[in-house]
Amino acid sequence: MQPASETESPASRREAIVEQIRAETGIDEPMIARLVDAFYDRVRADPLLGPVFADRIKDWGPHLEQMRLFWSSVALMSGAYHGRPMPKHLPLPVDARHFDRWLELFEATAAEICPSAAAAHFIERARRIAESLELGIAGANGVLLRKGERYLRPTEPATPPI
Repeated sequence: MQPASETESPASRREAIVEQIRAETGIDEPMIARLVDAFYDRVRADPLLGPVFADRIKDWGPHLEQMRLFWSSVALMSGAYHGRPMPKHLPLPVDARHFDRWLELFEATAAEICPSAAAAHFIERARRIAESLELGIAGANGVLLRKGERYLRPTEPATPPI
């Protein structure tokens, strides 16, 4: 006799995983929407992150919808998001300082919006995402990071006074 996991369809297996995560964390689509919306409100108002987004996003509605789908896929393994985040982030003028601030805002928002089990679930995944994106951006800029190293963009040299 085959184990149940071998006889289940991929769709029914995914649904079982989603339901297990929902039961363990309380995460659902309305919670994801509240988290995403509150987080990006903070991002837009942030002096470090706000300008990076303002230069690229004019219509926030579609972006927020994509982020809700993304976080549904990340947090619940729902398969709702079908994009490729890395290529979109590679050209951004960001480094470790931006990722640290992104995480700071995300963690504070998750702790405020979500029950503790859900917040921990989101935060763990956010940290992995930030690390992955920082590594990708560093590599795209010709910098190979060793374990524990961070990527800092070179700053413009100061112009000597005349």
